[in-house]
Amino acid sequence: MRKRRLMNQINVVPYIDVMLVLLVIFMVTAPMIQVGAVDLPSVGKASLVSAEPIEVILAADGSLALREHGQQPRKVSPDDLIAELQRIQGGDADQPVLIAGDKSVRYEAVLGVMDRLQRGGIHKIGLLVQPGDS
Repeated sequence: MRKRRLMNQINVVPYIDVMLVLLVIFMVTAPMIQVGAVDLPSVGKASLVSAEPIEVILAADGSLALREHGQQPRKVSPDDLIAELQRIQGGDADQPVLIAGDKSVRYEAVLGVMDRLQRGGIHKIGLLVQPGDS
């Protein structure tokens, strides 16, 4: 009886046959799949009034300033921040407030201002950044 030599190659022909059969099955069934239509509710058009955001400027030395409607920033103490913002908003709680922190300010200080604003009842808070070079 002769010894059989081991084959050191893998026969991939059966795998190719199976893959071609699966490809044909998917090509035949894909056009038959129906996507359900979504009937979205409609609402009336609301007038969008874009409120100019108020900027809370946090300087590198930790001092705070407020800029409203593109005017020059004016310094404000941390204790008077909420009262000044509420005066500027005039009862309009939907007016956004942006925090503009200097690049060298610690993240902890920015979060402290954000926390103070949230505790003061101001909920539309954002961060103002410079666009990158990418």
